[in-house]
Amino acid sequence: MAAPSAAALTRLECRCLGVVAGGREIVRQLELSLEPGQLLAVLGRNGTGKTLTLLTLAGLRGPGSGQVLLEGRPMADWPVRQRARHIGMLLQDPGETFPATVFESVLGGRYAHLGLAGQETEADRAAALRAMEVMQLADLADRQVSSLSGGERQRLSIATVIAQDTPVSILDEPVNALDPGHQVAVMEFFRERTRQGCAVIASLHDPTLAARYADTVLMLDGAGGWSLDDSATALNEAALSRLYRHPIREVRDDCRRVFVAD
Repeated sequence: MAAPSAAALTRLECRCLGVVAGGREIVRQLELSLEPGQLLAVLGRNGTGKTLTLLTLAGLRGPGSGQVLLEGRPMADWPVRQRARHIGMLLQDPGETFPATVFESVLGGRYAHLGLAGQETEADRAAALRAMEVMQLADLADRQVSSLSGGERQRLSIATVIAQDTPVSILDEPVNALDPGHQVAVMEFFRERTRQGCAVIASLHDPTLAARYADTVLMLDGAGGWSLDDSATALNEAALSRLYRHPIREVRDDCRRVFVAD
């Protein structure tokens, strides 16, 4: 995808953000500023509020307290389509889809960019084709979505976000159901997007991927507590063992940090 213009770069932040589920505050007074060029990884055990936090940051659910700001404006003040030109959201569970081909589904990611007539242009079709190529789906363009495997559907969802071409991408478990090669391809693509000035938030289960790709790491404990630091500082055996309530060991080689469960 083409690099965004300087005018398109977007800042996302939250102030004293509370995330509430079932009457329980699972994230308390979160302070976060996501700058252009930054990749932020969100880590935590199952059920600690990663998905709900990402949905709140994307403006898809209201905060329990505090506020989320996009370009200095409260998220609620943004019209839906205008917000969708700034933030692309990969859902962990996109739900059932209407009967469609792979190409038609990815083309749906261009909705926010359509003109008054609501018709896709050649530029929209080209963006969808490029996104399918990135996710190695070009050969499946005419396949029905219902015929895809779980991993292929995940790559389809990511391709749809790529086609949306937003300066901020919020990704809920982007490597879920993907084989190691596709995991690396996805993370490399979004890391390259940050080098072009975009910003990315991704929830991950693998701290090794966070160590390899993230600039900063947000850890959620599910009881309201959180920590935010640069990845080199945040990711260590003691912190990860506390986070996952299981011993985590760090293994180093000359160029990479690997974290394994003992």
